[in-house]
Amino acid sequence: MANIKDVARYANVSVTTVSRVLNGHPYVTNEKREAVEEAMEALHYRQNMNAIHLSKGKTRLLGVVIPFVDHPYFSLLLNGMSKEALHQEHTLVLIQTNYDAMKEVEALEMLKYKQIDGLVIASRSNTWDVVEEYTAFGPIVVCEDRSSEVVSSVSIRHYDAFYEGMKHLIKKGHQKIGFCIGRKTGTNSNLRYQAYRDALHTIQATYKEDWIFTNCLSIEDGERVVEEYQSLVEKPTALLVTSDQVAAGIRMECQKRNIDVPEELAILGFDNHPLARALDLSTIELPLHEVGRKLVISALNDNETIHTQYGFSLIERGSV
Repeated sequence: MANIKDVARYANVSVTTVSRVLNGHPYVTNEKREAVEEAMEALHYRQNMNAIHLSKGKTRLLGVVIPFVDHPYFSLLLNGMSKEALHQEHTLVLIQTNYDAMKEVEALEMLKYKQIDGLVIASRSNTWDVVEEYTAFGPIVVCEDRSSEVVSSVSIRHYDAFYEGMKHLIKKGHQKIGFCIGRKTGTNSNLRYQAYRDALHTIQATYKEDWIFTNCLSIEDGERVVEEYQSLVEKPTALLVTSDQVAAGIRMECQKRNIDVPEELAILGFDNHPLARALDLSTIELPLHEVGRKLVISALNDNETIHTQYGFSLIERGSV
């Protein structure tokens, strides 16, 4: 494979001249530029991108740790991230983990060995001491509320959003309220649990463990929730659901089983996914596209640690 010295020898110019042509330097005569270009074509020369990255200290690649690429919440985040990455002339490198902590470590190792310029962790699996250990190698940003001097964060006020949803259901007259969540662990999940308990406490309502439905990520999971709901002796009259996709599955399964929504079971979702509009689902809209953009901006800023929080808005439709 030809190298830069071979090109210089073939074109009868200096290595410096070849380097200037490769880097678009303006102070090269047309004659020498054409000679270099002809030599590159004749020798089938291709630039060594790894060498360029090492010399410039940048790969133009940004790592994104994400548990699932096909989940609407993360898809909307990715949409915002991809557009901002394009604007910043970077390419996203997706690392899907399925919440496998070792897969996340592999992404952190990519940062350590300069294979990426920065790392976005859309949903974290490892403990903080593991993540913060890698900040010496480049910028890391997480999609959760985290007051850290070394890790940037971009988050939504999940506690406030969940509490607002609970208040809305209580205002509608509900006291028997259950909720559906993706996983029990995680910062955002813990904030939702706390908001749920705090809101119930304000009306002295009973907390029932079997009214909490976990591992809810898809439409099929929504169908499963209804099946579990029907098996309960004492049933909730409302469900706060952390994904519109799951809420859509619940609504469609209720229709199949002749469960009246919202008279028998009220449903309040999250995200304001197009499915929510199509199925007339009340929901809490989250600015996920903007969050995705800010994640990229923060991950490419290696000068300072940034902490940003976004709000939400409740959209009332026919399911509550």
